[in-house]
Amino acid sequence: MTSTDHDTHGSTSVAPTTPGKQDTTERELWPAVFRGFRRTCPNCGSGPILKSYLKLRKTCPVCREDLSHARADDGPAYLTILVVGHLMAPLLHIAFTTWRPEPLVLFTIFAIGCVTLSLYLLPRLKGAIVGFQWARQMHGFGDDT
Repeated sequence: MTSTDHDTHGSTSVAPTTPGKQDTTERELWPAVFRGFRRTCPNCGSGPILKSYLKLRKTCPVCREDLSHARADDGPAYLTILVVGHLMAPLLHIAFTTWRPEPLVLFTIFAIGCVTLSLYLLPRLKGAIVGFQWARQMHGFGDDT
């Protein structure tokens, strides 16, 4: 068989020519995401993946899974803003139309609520993104070392 194949429409597809073993095992997505949300290793679910509030460990202390490939970047912050905004905006509207509190009281309560919810969700969403990347073998998670 040649390295190029023609389909019925005449276009050419090139087969990969780089030799080497690639990890083709399928990893379950949702268990890995849920383990990450719990801030545990997406592989074993036991070891913590964060060594401080948002600092990711290089390896899992339990199963020695390499976690250095994770590239969460700004994803957790965007997801946190999305979730907090979608939860707090309707609550703000309901609270204002139902009770008509003083604006300063309303602002204070919802500012504290938004900050608290953001601080709670940010490390959990970072773990969920790391779990997603691990399950989909992104950024080097699927490479054999």
